[in-house]
Amino acid sequence: MAASWGCRAAQVVAFLAILVLAEAAAAAAAEAEGGNDTAVRSGEELRKYQRIIRSQLRKINKPTIKTIQSPDGDLIDCVSTHLQPAFDHPVLQGSEAVVEDPPERPKGYKTGGGGGGGIQQLWSGGGETCPEGTVPIRRTREEDILRASSARSFGRKPPAPAASAERDSVGGSHEVSPQLYGDNSPRFFTYWTTDAYRETGCYNLLCSGFVQTSNRIAIGAAISPVSAYNGKQFDISLLIWKDPKHGNWWLEFGPGVLVGYWPSYLFNHLAVHATMVQFGGEIFNTRPAGVHTSTQMGSGHYAEQGFRQAAYFRNLKVVDWDNSLIPAANLKVIADHPNCYDIQARSNSVWGNYFYFGGPGRSTRCP
Repeated sequence: MAASWGCRAAQVVAFLAILVLAEAAAAAAAEAEGGNDTAVRSGEELRKYQRIIRSQLRKINKPTIKTIQSPDGDLIDCVSTHLQPAFDHPVLQGSEAVVEDPPERPKGYKTGGGGGGGIQQLWSGGGETCPEGTVPIRRTREEDILRASSARSFGRKPPAPAASAERDSVGGSHEVSPQLYGDNSPRFFTYWTTDAYRETGCYNLLCSGFVQTSNRIAIGAAISPVSAYNGKQFDISLLIWKDPKHGNWWLEFGPGVLVGYWPSYLFNHLAVHATMVQFGGEIFNTRPAGVHTSTQMGSGHYAEQGFRQAAYFRNLKVVDWDNSLIPAANLKVIADHPNCYDIQARSNSVWGNYFYFGGPGRSTRCP
């Protein structure tokens, strides 16, 4: 699939999962009544949890050749390509090889076309780069894991409904997730799963899966500049397609930058082909206090407001059976909660098939 999309990125929520942070503490009353065993057990559990977190950090954060301090506070580690998390997977473990042949790009695709030419990541804005033979990886910190409901759930989406089980999925775009990153910056991200988020998959490079090949893009790092409401708009061109030679699913960012690929061995159905492509936004709603969340989608404005006010996807295309890039046809527009977030599909000779989407979340229109 291919598309360019943009919005007032400071308020974007796309493929966002916000989990409730659970915190355990010993009850002061129990200790006052002689419940010292309870307090001791709580202390032991805390130390055990800290050991679990440190072990997880050692697994995620690999030895670095160079570390770059990003202006937003992120640390970007330049890790040898063959030491990235993907090589923890049993299929690649002990190997030092990635796919060396460049993928066969779809027929009709123009490298460097679309949006994204003016967008960069904050960490590399000053001309910083990682050396050849390395990949830039955003360093995970202890506080990142502590924001999750558990160490096991860190970097993962909540499971999808049972009806969606056994579904392969690969995605990439940009999101805002205070729970995952600790701030409200728009970030370039990826996600994959083979079972509707139940046991497999993760965001970015937080597990073995996606094989990164680029030394220019840090998945999970903040992007800039962002669009302004009623002002200048910026969008990013993304392409995800299956290389007919090796069968891997490649990701291209902006004007011709190959980020890396999801190996075909990760998947069941996607090992052969995809049967559905989805474009759009997503939020996670726990209905706190029995009302809809106030989390915004897109710019926080409804689709009807159009350009410079609502978020959009444009130039929607798919790659067909013979590796040709063609306009996406037979589009079905769905809004699960249209009073909270809506969508309007359109078409013209410049943007091809496109749509506006988004909304404010809880409001007088969305109780």
